[in-house]
Amino acid sequence: MSWARATVEQPAASRAPSQPHARRAFGVYAVLTGYAAIAVFPVLLIALNSLKDRAAIFGQPYLPPLPGTFSWVGYQTMFSRAHFERYFANSAIVTGTSMVLILLLGAMAAFALAEYRFRGNTWVGLYLALGIMIPIRLGTVSILRLMSSLGLVNTLFALILVYTAQGLPIAVFVLQQFMRQVPSDLKDAARIDGMSEYRIFGLVLPLVRPAVATVAVFTMIPIWNDLWFPLILAPGEATKTVTLGAQQFIGQFISDWNAILASLTLAAIPVLVVYAVFSRQLIRGLTAGAFK
Repeated sequence: MSWARATVEQPAASRAPSQPHARRAFGVYAVLTGYAAIAVFPVLLIALNSLKDRAAIFGQPYLPPLPGTFSWVGYQTMFSRAHFERYFANSAIVTGTSMVLILLLGAMAAFALAEYRFRGNTWVGLYLALGIMIPIRLGTVSILRLMSSLGLVNTLFALILVYTAQGLPIAVFVLQQFMRQVPSDLKDAARIDGMSEYRIFGLVLPLVRPAVATVAVFTMIPIWNDLWFPLILAPGEATKTVTLGAQQFIGQFISDWNAILASLTLAAIPVLVVYAVFSRQLIRGLTAGAFK
């Protein structure tokens, strides 16, 4: 009977220490939920107001579009007065090409710095780290002169070059740390089997997939949302990006807020889709980096 009583009473005793943990977990989730609500609220507010008429935007900004206030005028104005599909395609080309170059070149440079020991290895890593600390916009005048001398002003190639140079330092810095965690025995076994260094690189790259996804998300968002370099290097109608195209609805005396909110809503969709697709890999990459 005493053994049975101990067996019955044991779960109650084991549940007691979990109550503070449950309260602590509830507090953490409450804080995270509140932070998520604060982050999502502006995006949701923009999307809801893009479906209202002008009077409702200023008169009832926090209410959803109702039958009396619902309107497609912002989207109609955006597609009639601007070549939004062209702007969207330009942003997709610039962002996609820049991301491919950043991830490919950054991963190859990170693999070389992490795998091979040569004179100046540390200095090369420090030189690349300076690109994270020094904003590329400080060299805008020199970049504009260089692109002008090369005849690349008002071309998408100029934006691709600038964004690739902007994203490479953080890509190399992050991927290098993860590639150093790949076991050397795996790479040595591949070399014994006669695999080339390029094939070994292809073997290592999937093992750092969370880090690649993290770099992709953190470098894609500044490129897609950038207004500075498209305004300076590619302000032509044929090379405008989504962010720059939305500025034409902002005037000195009057602004078409319906079209502005509609363009910003459509511009935010690709970023949200990419984050939703890579969210699991992004979280894995951030947590893996936190415990190294």
